Amino acid sequence: MASLELRMTTPYLALESVSCVLPDGRTLFSDLTEHFDQRHTGLVGRNGVGKSLLARMLAGQLQPSSGRCVRFGKVYYLAQHVVHPDGATVASLAGAQPALDALERIEAGSTAVDDFDAVGDAWDIRARLQYELQRHYLGYLDIRQPVATLSGGEAMRVALIGAMLSEADFLILDEPTNHLDGGNRRALIEQLRQWSAGLLVVSHDRALLETMTRIVELSALGLSSYGGNYSCYVQCKATERQAAVRLLEQRKLERKREEQGMREQRERQEHRQARGNRQGKQANQARILLDRQKQRSEASAGKLRQLQAAGREALDQSVRQAYDQVEQEALVTLHAVAAVRAVQRCVAELDRAVLPFVTAATRCISLRLDGQQRLGIIGPNGCGKSTLLKLLAGQLQPLDGSCTMRVESAYLDQQLECLEPTQSILEQLLAVNRSAGEGVLRMRLAQLGLDAQKIVVPSGLLSGGERLKAALACVLYAEKPPGLLLLDEPTNHLDLPSLQALEEMLRSYPGALVVVSHDEVFMEQLGLTSQLIATDQGWEFEPW
Repeated sequence: MASLELRMTTPYLALESVSCVLPDGRTLFSDLTEHFDQRHTGLVGRNGVGKSLLARMLAGQLQPSSGRCVRFGKVYYLAQHVVHPDGATVASLAGAQPALDALERIEAGSTAVDDFDAVGDAWDIRARLQYELQRHYLGYLDIRQPVATLSGGEAMRVALIGAMLSEADFLILDEPTNHLDGGNRRALIEQLRQWSAGLLVVSHDRALLETMTRIVELSALGLSSYGGNYSCYVQCKATERQAAVRLLEQRKLERKREEQGMREQRERQEHRQARGNRQGKQANQARILLDRQKQRSEASAGKLRQLQAAGREALDQSVRQAYDQVEQEALVTLHAVAAVRAVQRCVAELDRAVLPFVTAATRCISLRLDGQQRLGIIGPNGCGKSTLLKLLAGQLQPLDGSCTMRVESAYLDQQLECLEPTQSILEQLLAVNRSAGEGVLRMRLAQLGLDAQKIVVPSGLLSGGERLKAALACVLYAEKPPGLLLLDEPTNHLDLPSLQALEEMLRSYPGALVVVSHDEVFMEQLGLTSQLIATDQGWEFEPW
């Protein structure tokens, strides 16, 4: 009784047999039942399993196809991209503009009931907003400043301040760290650490997930809850996978033994039947007796076949269930990249090159890249990281100085413009690798998590994560892979298994590598040899 009373007074979110059927009739997930309390929870899962849809259902923005979502308490939801109307200000993004406007009218002499209703109890809203901005290191922003002048990271953090001012009981965030630079990521994570109410975060950001107290995974098998942070989740998953593999091998062995037993049973019955037929003929039994004996034997054999068929189906079902458990955990596989001829000499050189569109101290750079160098580029949004990659890719020319390239390069930008949106993945991969054969390429795409249906539709119809995998396949599985690979924020659309596979592949990539990423965990995993850091004084080149 006490636990029921606590549940009725403590804010919570709950799923009760919730299902989601897409407009084309496909079931995305079904019969989900879960309780979310005030613990900070990370929601993880493969691309396309429905995490964002589930978050919107929990927030009350979408209704499930069946079942129901229960919300006890006030919920505040933030989508991946902060959307704001033209003319929006810092105050409006924080949700404080209506109260501020009403307060100004009251201070100017208004006695309208609507103004007093708009203010409510928030008579100190101006001071509270400025205090929160200051507390979260955004005190340099003016509350009347247009949102259009903010960076993506600043906008997301102001929106979070709005959530805090709303005094919500639950905050639901969908990929809040995507496209944020390192400083804004760290600030946002610290901001969320201070959030004392309920929190549900949809994310692939391992640094953010490490601060959670619970991880919930959505898969084709449903929802699975893991107490602890991301590291605990990884350990539990590894243990579960080992157990699932052992169970699968055990079920396969059991099926093999049972099938051997069934064969021996059939052979014994056939032997008895043949012996009975011979004995009947030798005893000169009447034809009618022989026919009845034959009918009994055939009926007995038919019954045995039915029993064994049912037994085989039960064994097959047992193996399929065990296989499904293993299959859900199977990592995305990336094949080894074809050997790139080792180049010890310089592959690219910038000599006092002036970057277009960059006004900061980082607009001028001198840089030399050698054949097997692995360089990470680090810096805040707007310092020229993407512009530098475009210069190395030959898409831009320096305003002054020189940029000399001595090998072929491949550039994967954030929009993946290297893909032709009207052509399928298979068509584009066959265009760069005719020798491997369509069957081999189909297998490699399938092992990337791109099934037979996905690889034949126009690539523009695929999700961000699927398009990134397609772009990587077209570059890395080409007959002649590039000597220099340039990647701009490659982790933004990848789920965790795909991210781990990408890290493994890039560690073994034999050519020169230049990566721009705000994901510090990802950069640590790549085996980089050096780093280029944007500072207020310009670019600084250091060993990793």
